[in-house]
Amino acid sequence: MPKINILFIGMDTHKEFCQIAYCEDSRESVPTSFGRIKTTKQAITKFARQMLSKYPGVTLHFVYEAGPCGYWIYRLLTKLGHECHIVSPANIAKPSNDRVKTDKRDAMMLTRALKNADITPIYVPEPEDEAVRDLSRTREIAMRDLKKAKQRIKLFLLRNHIQYAGSERWGPKHRRWLTELILPHPAQQIVMQEYISTLNERFERLNRLDNELKHQVHRWRYFPVVKALQSMRGVKLLTAAGLIAELGDLGRFDHPRKLMAYLGLVPSEHTSSNRRRLGAITKTGNTHARRLLVEAAHSYRHTARISTEIQTRQEGLPDCVNTIAWNAQLRLCRRYQRLLQRGKHRNVVVTAIARELSAYIWDIAKHTSLPAIDPKLRLARVPR
Repeated sequence: MPKINILFIGMDTHKEFCQIAYCEDSRESVPTSFGRIKTTKQAITKFARQMLSKYPGVTLHFVYEAGPCGYWIYRLLTKLGHECHIVSPANIAKPSNDRVKTDKRDAMMLTRALKNADITPIYVPEPEDEAVRDLSRTREIAMRDLKKAKQRIKLFLLRNHIQYAGSERWGPKHRRWLTELILPHPAQQIVMQEYISTLNERFERLNRLDNELKHQVHRWRYFPVVKALQSMRGVKLLTAAGLIAELGDLGRFDHPRKLMAYLGLVPSEHTSSNRRRLGAITKTGNTHARRLLVEAAHSYRHTARISTEIQTRQEGLPDCVNTIAWNAQLRLCRRYQRLLQRGKHRNVVVTAIARELSAYIWDIAKHTSLPAIDPKLRLARVPR
């Protein structure tokens, strides 16, 4: 009987239970269904011990699909010393004629894909990085809620043919003007007051989240990278913090083109024989980071220059970082105008600038040193 070195285990995870399948590393072995276990730390730990007692001396390699339950299973298994990978459901190859889907078949399919090395593990952030990312995404939700509150007031005023004569909207003067409005019906006055109260509450909520995010970022281990990225035009503290919170360690990309593809900013392609077709961007990967890059790319429509604000953000940074930021301005500002002169749509131009902007961000992160992480305190690691 050949010696078994690795035991591949596929897990189809759910809220209350996990469907398990396993397979030995020999060529002729096929996945075997183990059954269901509860989705608890005790049950998963017990299952791992059962496999080690049944196959002494083997290394357990786990895999499961990314889902809403987070990374706690990954961190539990890696803390126990086992290999674990998380794979995106969209990256799992499935036969087009397969019309039967069960938990048992999914677990066996994951096991087979892991054994054949047909999976691409996703990046698992550190617990601290995930906490900052949650805070950044909560701020993004608060911004969307504030935008909806503004739209409701604008539509309400439009229906009642009320126009604001000032220039600055949603500032202190405009908000005082809203409170001084006298509407013809008492019910409309109540509606307006409720809209104003919601607007003020969401302004305060956004300010609280902004202050908390700034406070947490200054204590974050990625703060040197966040500070270095602010040397670029259109990238302030909150934008830089959101980008790094979403992307994590940029050193895992050995080339900027891989970062562009991860962000979904590369064009789709359909090539057959001698015919090559390029389409719209793929829009795969992280949508939050892509949105932040597109917003930052709009600032390159102006002439390249170092403003007082950018000069202040660049103080104390290495000369190589400031040089990269200036080269980015020179190239991207010229490219923005050149693409517009060629008749490209403004959205296409901004997307092209965002794609190249990600390469400069990768270069700045590469030239920025980070503090080392204590291995004893590290609960999660990046799968290969």
